[in-house]
Amino acid sequence: MPHTRVIEQLKDNLQTAYRKSIDADGKLDELKKAGHVKFNTIFTQEEGFSTNSNRFRPYVQELADELDKMPTDAEKLPAALEKFVRKLGVLLQTLQAFKEQSK
Repeated sequence: MPHTRVIEQLKDNLQTAYRKSIDADGKLDELKKAGHVKFNTIFTQEEGFSTNSNRFRPYVQELADELDKMPTDAEKLPAALEKFVRKLGVLLQTLQAFKEQSK
């Protein structure tokens, strides 16, 4: 498959998102105990996610499931990759912004 390297890179980035989500969810737990977490979801459907959660790991899981189900059809793959990369980018950017603001 010609997209093997792309898929492997996406897996690496998803692993990075998973590790960051563990740290971020821990910080969110601390903030919730202190009474500071007052939201129901991190992302909206406009950002492409179907998951509704106030923690990051369910969004990482959604992406992991999508990556497992990535089409191999050359016609469908580019659109699926574009959607996946957009969502992964939003997730990584949000995780990074959260990390910087919660220092």
